[in-house]
Amino acid sequence: MFGSYLAGHPAIAGDHCRRVAHLGHHYIVCSFDPAAEELRLYHADASGKPYGSFQAMLDDIEPGGTNILFAMNAGMYHADLSAVGLYVEGGVEQQQISTGRGWGNFHLLPNGVFYLAMGKAGVVETRAYLDAGIKPRFATQSGPMLVIDGKIHPRFLPHSDSLNVRNGVGVDANGIVHAVISEDPIRFYDFALLFRDVLGCDNALFLDGSISSLYAPEINRHDRLFPVGPIFAVVAPVAK
Repeated sequence: MFGSYLAGHPAIAGDHCRRVAHLGHHYIVCSFDPAAEELRLYHADASGKPYGSFQAMLDDIEPGGTNILFAMNAGMYHADLSAVGLYVEGGVEQQQISTGRGWGNFHLLPNGVFYLAMGKAGVVETRAYLDAGIKPRFATQSGPMLVIDGKIHPRFLPHSDSLNVRNGVGVDANGIVHAVISEDPIRFYDFALLFRDVLGCDNALFLDGSISSLYAPEINRHDRLFPVGPIFAVVAPVAK
């Protein structure tokens, strides 16, 4: 469905994932329709032990007849792998939403929430999420927001020297979810421009930096370098 070619980079063309170049940087963009595909969040097994890796999630879930088509780390976590902010799985709130100030990217306000509910997905600033009274099936909070109602986060600098590999998620005007991971170190500002100007996302959320990880078997990628907390996954029943 998607495909592109960049000089010096091999093409990626999968059912959901493609390579995108913007402002001299390279990204892998994986796009999903929540009305047609099963999007979920995972964090721990039935005993409550956090997965910590894509492989542990695969080993636990796939033998039960669920095929993992895609996965990406989906929010910041504490040393014990518990979510820093809101985390909802299967309609059950496992971690409360955070509205306080603090240190680090999560608290570079405004931060926001990525949620899934009734075949739809959304990214919304934290206060707006609370005001809307959303009752999600799945939700994860992270920060900072990259794009807020079509505007770049006010704290981002176009010429910042803070460069890092980053991943994030946005939802476009057609309700399509775009999960993105950079292939080289980028600024927050450039990452936000990609979501707004290339992917058409009026709202997009940063998920994490140096631990950014992707599982996408359609493009033969399975990152294993870092522990992960909450995981965004796309699943399908195993064909019989």
